[in-house]
Amino acid sequence: MYDRSFSIDGVKVPRVLYGTAWKEDNTQRLTELAIKQGFRGIDTANQRRHYFEEAVGKGIAASIASGLVSRTDLFLQTKFTFRGGQDHRLPYDPNAHVAAQVEQSFASSLAHLGSDTIDAYVLHGPTQRFGLGSSDWEAWRAMEAIHASGRAKLLGVSNVTLEQLQILCDGAKVRPRFVQNRCYAIHGWDRDVRRFCAANGVSYQGFSLLTANREVVASSTVSQIAFRCNCAPAQVIFRFALDLGMIVLTGTTNPEHMRQDLDMGRITLKPEEVGRLESLLVE
Repeated sequence: MYDRSFSIDGVKVPRVLYGTAWKEDNTQRLTELAIKQGFRGIDTANQRRHYFEEAVGKGIAASIASGLVSRTDLFLQTKFTFRGGQDHRLPYDPNAHVAAQVEQSFASSLAHLGSDTIDAYVLHGPTQRFGLGSSDWEAWRAMEAIHASGRAKLLGVSNVTLEQLQILCDGAKVRPRFVQNRCYAIHGWDRDVRRFCAANGVSYQGFSLLTANREVVASSTVSQIAFRCNCAPAQVIFRFALDLGMIVLTGTTNPEHMRQDLDMGRITLKPEEVGRLESLLVE
């Protein structure tokens, strides 16, 4: 069995989040469907290039209006995205200072999601591949101010290297409580970043666990474990990620897969199986 949620600074955090990227015109329908199937954590971003945050908010509003959930039942996570990660549909004035852009984007997210607060506000990746630049720090200080105002309960950062995470933690007044990274088996499932997170009170969120590791998902090792557990290969990967201490992100559009992704309680991996999976690259 596993606990479906845990607490960070008094905030209830689900161990499995529903990711809303790449859903476009299906975003509202799929957000409602995910909540109906049992998801209580929703991940999005104010980045129209890859997300439709306003439609996420409509899905949440419809779910609340139907009486299925209340706002307090849900963990809502969204992100600030720099100009380089956006298309022409910007949630802020491109000529404004970064701190103003963060505030404008956050206010837009509150309006989109129909909420006075966001449970987790995430910096959607630094502006550069190595280290942190002045714009990164300006954005983080603006996020810290939002956190201090009580409008964002927790802060996080996405798409970071170990070096960038170390620099951020050393210089932040409010340290990140989450790291959200694409997770590759070929890189040890982001082992170095995960270890740093575990040692420094940061929760690791893994995304693209299936799409970034298709050969692993299709491997004989995963197939054998799935057969023993009488479950789908995807469930093996997600259960493995939970056993490593990750928060799992899934963006499936299939209602049966949604139910499977939440149905981890009946699956138990043997310690040796977890070890094999952690060292598995490709067969």
